[in-house]
Amino acid sequence: MLLIRHGHVKPIDRPDFTGDILVEAGKIAAIGEHIDAPDAEVFDAEGLLVTPGLVDAHTHIGVDEEAMRWEGADYNEMSDPVTPDMRAVDGINPMDEAFAYAVAAGVTAAMTGPGSANVIGGTFAAIKLRGTDVSDMILRDPAAMKAAFGENPKNCYGQQGHKKPVTRMGVAALVRDELWKAKRYAEEIAEPEPGKKRPFDPALEALLPVIRKEIPLKCHAHRADDILTVIRIARELDILVTLDHCTEGHLIIPQLQRAGFPALVGPSLGHKSKIELRNKSFRTPGLLYAAGIKVCLITDAPVIPLQYLPLCAGLAIRDGLPEEAAWRAITLNPAEVIGVSDRIGSLTPGKDADIAVFEGNPLRDIQARTRQVFIDGAPQLTE
Repeated sequence: MLLIRHGHVKPIDRPDFTGDILVEAGKIAAIGEHIDAPDAEVFDAEGLLVTPGLVDAHTHIGVDEEAMRWEGADYNEMSDPVTPDMRAVDGINPMDEAFAYAVAAGVTAAMTGPGSANVIGGTFAAIKLRGTDVSDMILRDPAAMKAAFGENPKNCYGQQGHKKPVTRMGVAALVRDELWKAKRYAEEIAEPEPGKKRPFDPALEALLPVIRKEIPLKCHAHRADDILTVIRIARELDILVTLDHCTEGHLIIPQLQRAGFPALVGPSLGHKSKIELRNKSFRTPGLLYAAGIKVCLITDAPVIPLQYLPLCAGLAIRDGLPEEAAWRAITLNPAEVIGVSDRIGSLTPGKDADIAVFEGNPLRDIQARTRQVFIDGAPQLTE
């Protein structure tokens, strides 16, 4: 049993207060201005900021490893533009030093998975950032199916001059083809022909949760026209999607409002490395938030190292995103989008005790320091 005492507590789902958090059996047992727990180990948080562990809804941590550009680059299966049966959990290396760096900055959970070389790349997993066995780190698997639009899949396959897709039309056609195949496959297995074995196709099996709206299609899309193509396909196929990167989302706000899908904005830090990023700006999250769109801030790690998620939130605040919205965009919003808000994302009794303790405000103070991080109630940092 652990008692975090006298901290400035930011629960996210309710107003801040000064007080205590009681942790028992890896869960948040209680929060309040004063909690009596004479048998608990005490962590004195007086003068410190206590928040939920931070969450990033779009990374490639563990599958695109630190200092391992080729051997550790397991995030794109470029043997084919359509590989829905790839699973992030089979490519994550928990020994990647990026996990320790992220935890030291207060990040305790992330979505990780395939990159954007493929039109359909495989499933993402939501994981805790601790442990040595991926099976013990999983929050949700599968949590989403990756798809990519625009420059990336075109450049990876169209450049070869002989393999589809060469154009944006080709990208969209491949996505539609696979989803329609999966819909028909779902009908076949629901009503198999008498006397015949149930058909089995690993790639189409992997797409069934998308067709059944159990998980979203996680759509890499920077340019406004690509984002609108995603929305069009979602309507046609009646599926859930997330708008990942959404770099030009601020140019099509009315359409995003009508669509109602969440925007996972980033990576906004760094140079404009390709044409699709010419309108990249830290103003985008604030403009989308003001329009009533659910916003998450993402690093796309290792594009931006995951430990700089708080910095990205701070830069979004500078450019118009309200501070409380920025906190929510790196805690509860991504937890909701990933489908794990029953366990993480806010300091709520009954949820996992994933807690970050800061000296200073990491969204406001570049010199803020992480004093301790708890995952499932266990301290992660040593002095």
